[in-house]
Amino acid sequence: MDQPTASAARHLLTAEAVRERAHLMLEAGLRDQLPHFMVDPARLDHAAEAVIEATLEAYPTLEIPFHARWRHFAAGGLDRWATLDETIRWADGRERARAAFDLAILSVLLDAGAGPDWSYIEGRTGEIYARSEGLAVASFDMFLSGAFSGRPGEPLRADAGTLTLIDAAELARGFQVRLDNPLVGLAGRAELLARLGRTVAMAPDIFALADDPRPGGLFDHLAAQASGGTLPAPAILEALLLHLGPVWPGRLSLGGIDLGDTWRHPAITGFADGTAGLVPFHKLSQWLAYSLIEPLEAADIGVTEIDRLTGLPEYRNGGLFLDTGVLRLRDPAEAGRTHEVSSPLVVEWRALTVALLDLVADRVRARLGRSARDLPLAKLLEGGTWAAGRRLARSRDGAPPLTVISDGTVF
Repeated sequence: MDQPTASAARHLLTAEAVRERAHLMLEAGLRDQLPHFMVDPARLDHAAEAVIEATLEAYPTLEIPFHARWRHFAAGGLDRWATLDETIRWADGRERARAAFDLAILSVLLDAGAGPDWSYIEGRTGEIYARSEGLAVASFDMFLSGAFSGRPGEPLRADAGTLTLIDAAELARGFQVRLDNPLVGLAGRAELLARLGRTVAMAPDIFALADDPRPGGLFDHLAAQASGGTLPAPAILEALLLHLGPVWPGRLSLGGIDLGDTWRHPAITGFADGTAGLVPFHKLSQWLAYSLIEPLEAADIGVTEIDRLTGLPEYRNGGLFLDTGVLRLRDPAEAGRTHEVSSPLVVEWRALTVALLDLVADRVRARLGRSARDLPLAKLLEGGTWAAGRRLARSRDGAPPLTVISDGTVF
């Protein structure tokens, strides 16, 4: 592969490229040049008010944690990871961090939309959870049971060899899937875990620096990159995209480099490096990058430059802008149709969502009198945009505003 092609491909594997191309999409929308959506910037203040209302209700003192998988592990007011952490005598802080990485990586990869008809009954509490919280609690319970461990007597780990053997039937048992409790993309999720196992096993120089190959080995790789006890957040995302790139099935590639959550849209023009028309998102990878910050900081590695990551283009954030009128479909009938995740309509919606999250964040900070340092995007997402999007959806019927055909590896 020639160097310019490699450089162009690697650039698409950055949050900088996600933000750059999302804002190009928004610029086209503001010029009314997009085929599927119209943008009404006058409605942004309405969206910002919805975010502020949701944020102050949940966090009246504005002491907001990062938007991360760890919030879902505390569904129902029970902080499952903290409770577990108090009962385990870890060998050292690094072993704790590897276990946290194992859990977060597995759970985030399983966090694509569950669909409206699935739920999970938690044995310890009898509570019923659905959607992201249900997926989190179910994956936590499987992890706690040792379902991903290859070592008898050491349940709190995920080993590459064990992950390669996970199939849809085993995942269905763990997630309580039945004919009357269907989980969207079950087979895709199981294959994603198997691909994770194979990817980790094939890169022992990254994932087995201090142990047998396991996703949690990425902690040691990142810890070795820390300088002065700190690590920039984009380095977490870069490591995830470069070293876990082969996990993503059947996607676009450039010069032999897997581009992950990258799709095509005709509005993205003007690039002479072979990347014209390509729009990256890396939603699950960025969600995972946010989710690895806390285990790193618990291991005394400070994470900087968090705001260089972007907002997440998923149902709730995207729904926020549709439900507040910032975005409108040119053809309202599209709301009643199903759409492939690769369709220009969905790519357009996701890119506009990323760019609009930046604009809403600026408005929210201004009204609350907070700086970007005080209220980074990672906290606004949690406070925040995701919660406001869910609240607006519930005021309708709780369903996503658009129906996207998912294989369980994107939304």
